[in-house]
Amino acid sequence: MRALHTASLSISLSRRGFVGAALGSLPAFGAAAQERSQSLSGAGSTFVQPLMDRWGRAFAAHEGEGGAAVAGYARLDYEPVGSAGGVVRLLQGAVDFAATDVAMAPEELDRHGLAQFPVVSGGVAVAVNLPLPTGATPRLSGAVLARIGLGQITRWSDPAIAALQDGVAMPDAPITVLRRADGSGTTWNYTAFLARRSEAWRTAPGVGWSVPWPVGTAARGTRGMVEALRATPGAIAYLEAGEAARSGMRVAAIDNAAGRFVIPDAAALDAGLAALPWATARHFHQEVAEPLVADAYPILATVFAVMRRRPASATGSRAALAFFRMGLAERADDARALGFVPLSPALVSQVAAHWPAVIRGAR
Repeated sequence: MRALHTASLSISLSRRGFVGAALGSLPAFGAAAQERSQSLSGAGSTFVQPLMDRWGRAFAAHEGEGGAAVAGYARLDYEPVGSAGGVVRLLQGAVDFAATDVAMAPEELDRHGLAQFPVVSGGVAVAVNLPLPTGATPRLSGAVLARIGLGQITRWSDPAIAALQDGVAMPDAPITVLRRADGSGTTWNYTAFLARRSEAWRTAPGVGWSVPWPVGTAARGTRGMVEALRATPGAIAYLEAGEAARSGMRVAAIDNAAGRFVIPDAAALDAGLAALPWATARHFHQEVAEPLVADAYPILATVFAVMRRRPASATGSRAALAFFRMGLAERADDARALGFVPLSPALVSQVAAHWPAVIRGAR
C-alpha cells in the first residue's frame, strides 16, 4: 500500500493575489534593511509562534555566550502575522525570513528569488467547546466537518454526528463555527483536508490561505482562535495541535484514510510524518498528502522557512541561518515539548547541506 495519498493542491501565491499586491508597493530592499533595527527579524505563521518564541530565547542566550558570533543580531523579533503576511513582509524586504505552514511551489520560489526549507512539523487539531464528561472524545469525519463548515449541519445532536460516536452522547446545542480572519497556512491545510473528503467543499469554498466560508465567526491568529473557542459554548475550531493541548481544549478524533478515528497525539503525528518524501531539487516542496498508514493523524502541517537567495543583509542572513542551525541541530526537545514533531537528524543534515547551494553567503 502506498504511504501517502496525494492531490494536486500546490500553493501558488500569485494565484491568490498576495505576490501581486506585495510587488506593487515594494520599497527598496537595501533601504528597508538599513531602516529596521539590528535584531534578527522574522514574520509569518502563528502555528509555529510558540517554537519561534522558545528558540528566540535560546538564541539570545546562545549569542550572549558567544555561540554563533553574529554581532548585533542576538535577539529575534518575530511577528505572528499569518503565513501569507510573513511572505509579503519578506518580499517587501522588511524581515530576514518568513515562516509559512504551506510550501511555496518551486516555480514561485524561482520567480521571486526565494529559497525554502522545512523547520518543524505538526498537526491541525479540531477542538470543540462542549459539556462532555471528563475524558470523552467526540468523533468527527472529514465529510461531516465539511458539512458543518458549509452550514449544512447546525446542531451537535444531528444524526450524522451521532452516528460517528462511540458511547459519547452529543448535546442538543447549536454549532458555532470559528474560522481564521487572517491569511493562514493552518486554514490552507485544514481546507485542503476538507477538499479531499468533500466534493462540495472542493467546488466551493475550495482551498486557500483564506476562503469564503459560508458560515462562521472570524478570529485572528491561533491564540485568537483559542480565546474565541474558550468563550463560545458549542463552538468548533481548527488550530495547531500543540496549542490545543496546552490550552486544555477538548480535541476530536478524526477519521484517517485507513478508516480509523485518531487524535493528534505524538504517536499519530509521527506515524503520518514518517512517510513524507523530501527533495532538495524541488526546494523541499511536496504535493499536499494524506498518509495511508493505519495509526496516522490525517491533517498534517509542516512549517517552512523562506529566505531570499540574495539577501538584502548578509549579516541578517547569516544570523537567520545560525538561528535555524541552533534550533534544528540542538533544540529538537523544544519542539517535542510544545507538541510539534522535529525534523529527523538525517533531514536536518540535508537541510544544512542545501543552504550553501541556494543562499548567497551561507556556509
